[in-house]
Amino acid sequence: MLEQQLLAMAQIEALLKWSLERCQPIPMTAGQKLALEDLEKFESLTARFARFNDILLLKIFRLIDAIDLDDVGTVRDRINRAEKKGLIEDAQRFIEIRELRNSIAHEYQPEALNVIFTETLQATPDLLDVAERVRKYCLRYGS
Repeated sequence: MLEQQLLAMAQIEALLKWSLERCQPIPMTAGQKLALEDLEKFESLTARFARFNDILLLKIFRLIDAIDLDDVGTVRDRINRAEKKGLIEDAQRFIEIRELRNSIAHEYQPEALNVIFTETLQATPDLLDVAERVRKYCLRYGS
């Protein structure tokens, strides 16, 4: 089960990296209207960012907690345990990333999208760092 989840994480991770590379060169200025092609690139980035966040928090961290025989608790408990285990560097930063994920899922105002796109560009490297931390942590299980 863990190997399957790590494989799924790696597949989404690769797509997220690819989307990030495609979006980084796009200039972002306040009030700028993006070309349709650039908008599509950012839509892909934010969707993959949200999906990767969900896989980490709802699948990987939950599974690691189960293997480690940790209490279920709340999402915040899971994030705090992830910090203690070294899966994430900073629980508060991961909560901010989670809030960004929620904004991605629920924001429909065109003028707010540029802010979300900019924040996603800034947060994606932090989120990608978690994947490497997870892989290192899971070596203790022989995976």
